[in-house]
Amino acid sequence: MMASDISNSAQSNHSTELRIVLIGGRYNDLRSGKSSAGNFILGQNVFNTSRRTAQSEARQQEVFSRRVTVVDTPGWWWTWPKENTPKLDQIEIQNSVHLCPPGPHVFLLVIPVDLHLSEQIKSSLKDHLELFNVDVFSHTIVLFTAVDPCNETIESKIRRNPALQWILQQCGNRKHFLNISNREDRDQVKKLLKKIETLITNNGFRHCSVDRSQGETLRKEMRDLTERASKRFDQVQKQRNKQRNKLKLQIEDGKVLPDHLRIVMIGGSLAGKSSTGNTILEKNRFNVDKKGYRRTTHSEISHGVVEGRRLTVVDSPGWFYINTLQETSEMDKLEIENSVNLCPPGPHAVLLVIDLETAMSASYLRSVQEHMSLFREEIWKHTLVLFTYGDLLGVKTVEERIESDEGLQWIVNKCENRYHVLNNKDHSDKTQVKELLEKIEEMWAGNEDPYYEVELDRAAELETKRETGDKMARRLKKINERKTRVLKELIGGKLHPITDIRIVLVGQKSSGKSIAGNTILFKDCFSVTSHRAWLKKNYQDQRETSPCVKHEGNFDGVKVSVVETPGWFSDPTPPDWIKDEVLHSVSMCSPGPHVFLLLVPIIRSFTEKDLKALVEIMKPLTERVWRHCMVVFTWGNWINDVPVENYIVREGKELQELLEKCGNRYHVLNLDCSDYSVQVQELFQKIIDMVKQIKKCFNKGEENKLWILPLQAKQIEKEWNRREQELVERMMKALAKEPEESTEPPAKAANSMDEFYIPDLSGDVTSEYGSISDNRRRQCHDQVAEWLTKTVRASAISSGIGSICSSNTYMENFDEYSPVDKIHPPMASFSQNGKEDPLSIFSKLSKIQRRNSC
Repeated sequence: MMASDISNSAQSNHSTELRIVLIGGRYNDLRSGKSSAGNFILGQNVFNTSRRTAQSEARQQEVFSRRVTVVDTPGWWWTWPKENTPKLDQIEIQNSVHLCPPGPHVFLLVIPVDLHLSEQIKSSLKDHLELFNVDVFSHTIVLFTAVDPCNETIESKIRRNPALQWILQQCGNRKHFLNISNREDRDQVKKLLKKIETLITNNGFRHCSVDRSQGETLRKEMRDLTERASKRFDQVQKQRNKQRNKLKLQIEDGKVLPDHLRIVMIGGSLAGKSSTGNTILEKNRFNVDKKGYRRTTHSEISHGVVEGRRLTVVDSPGWFYINTLQETSEMDKLEIENSVNLCPPGPHAVLLVIDLETAMSASYLRSVQEHMSLFREEIWKHTLVLFTYGDLLGVKTVEERIESDEGLQWIVNKCENRYHVLNNKDHSDKTQVKELLEKIEEMWAGNEDPYYEVELDRAAELETKRETGDKMARRLKKINERKTRVLKELIGGKLHPITDIRIVLVGQKSSGKSIAGNTILFKDCFSVTSHRAWLKKNYQDQRETSPCVKHEGNFDGVKVSVVETPGWFSDPTPPDWIKDEVLHSVSMCSPGPHVFLLLVPIIRSFTEKDLKALVEIMKPLTERVWRHCMVVFTWGNWINDVPVENYIVREGKELQELLEKCGNRYHVLNLDCSDYSVQVQELFQKIIDMVKQIKKCFNKGEENKLWILPLQAKQIEKEWNRREQELVERMMKALAKEPEESTEPPAKAANSMDEFYIPDLSGDVTSEYGSISDNRRRQCHDQVAEWLTKTVRASAISSGIGSICSSNTYMENFDEYSPVDKIHPPMASFSQNGKEDPLSIFSKLSKIQRRNSC
């Protein structure tokens, strides 16, 4: 046969046979729609859409005179690295191309039009496509799916989303839109098949090459895995039968089953502990928000009667799933350890809650092991592994999941093969809770000690520690409220309006700098990286310099500039190039920044290494820089409505030393909160108040310029300001030392030095997974702009932001300022309980200082 005949034959064959593999991720309850898209293309409901696709499946139908094979595959989390995707899913994704031999013609990357794709999608997508060992992008068409009519065009969405632009660029701008709710419109499918044929033609009528030997290896791996899973299942059944018989004999011998079972749940954050407690008690006793992201911050206890048994269930705060024990905050460690003390004399069962959506990586396993070390070794004898998100198993068994993951094998073996699967979404299945209680009773029968005994001395010590910490936190909060109130009186007055606010963000990798910058400016301008970045600890990155990045926003005439400095890993000493970049940030917002925001993530503990690194980073800016610094606590949703002062006092001297260097100025930023306007207003107000007090922005050459002041009056003014600032600082320290009156704990906790409440996570959110909607962002921006405009026009800054820091002509315009007495109007004095108020004392001292200086 001639070459042309071969080409025509291949072309004819490809026009009658099409092999398609559906790929894509998932995000919360928003599935990619792969199975629905497959059913739409084939014209029949051949893929099960009522459950998650956990196994690659191939289906074939004749469609428009073509023999079409469609392979559905498991999805991965859109923003997760491959190492977080369970091995079982990875195997199935790899195997998909071997289900349509000799190989697929096209990959359809299915993306719901409602899904916001953040920048992390790029690395995650590349990571997962490496599973195929081929150039997938050259054979890919992006398939946008929608279940409802789309309110905006796909092109408009693409223009606003850099991540989508990047994906389409990799795929040669090949895309198609499928409204899967309109099953009658088969013209959508006809157009899609034509696009696929065009791609095949452009690829020289070649399908995606597949390594047959890899297919054999995968099939053998799956057979071995299935055999091991079957053996584990048989082993567990024999063990349970043995325990049942033992329990039966004990009852016949007169041993009475406990009529009151005490259960404690521990595990990582977002593993589903609170939902599990509600499922067990068959009532909503533990707080779980609609999206399941509200975190438990205190150990909580609840009771109920289930299956004829009295139950006490204790929920505990979760740790961040890859944090070491050292990285977990002292506040969380105290609550986790105290959980077993809430049900004396001790729990019959400890449920180690592990979610099935995340691979048990080495870091995850280490985290479990270290946090379990908060308890005595005997706790493992009373521990049962409770797997949540059971719906993610699909057609797979939990034994297959265990055998595919060495970390899970270690944990299950440590618990002597005691485990259970729970689907917290299926409240109709009462048998899953009944079987769990039976397994707990069987464990009870097999243990010499009926429960994990609480150490009373340690319990009393923890309770004292908690009460002392709460008392110190209330005192710290009250002191800061008093200082804020007095400071507002001291810095009152009226002068020029603010024209701009200049901010520099400083912090470690994954401290939340980029998201904080986007939050302040109400737009996605800074590139966000995953909060899992600190896990990788690739020290090679330390030698790959990344420059400072600056973005600006306009709030009705008030320009806000934000400079993000590069982050560093927490373990090694920060490299010199990062110090150079922090130094360079000052010149990027000439004549100098109003504030350096030092970002501290509440999700982690603040250690001595963290303090030393920050001090080292700021050292080139001299000691003067600390007067211009404010600590911003990020990931505020981690503590919900717990006052941040509780975190501060329990973290210890390192964090308190940092705050003291920053004049005890701090703010909480909830990166997962929808009410951005309140948070940004609070932050701007604190920045404005800080600069009112300091009367200048930070300038590297400030001290070298003092000698050029020509007039003695200017020198006198400078000296007055210096002494006044010293007096303010002395008074702030004195206020902190005032004796505390006994007060009842506040009914409602605040989250920062001002009465600022961080709303719960709800509605549109910004996190590493997404962004608030454009409408919400615009509304928040306008609210802050309106507030800021009113604030700066009605407020005063004595020699402040608008007059000194926002203009390069400060030296030239100094003589135009009002006389000193007009600049500093008489300050009001007041008394409390017949005692002279510190504000009145300060006013008198200030006048004495000025008379002496003249």
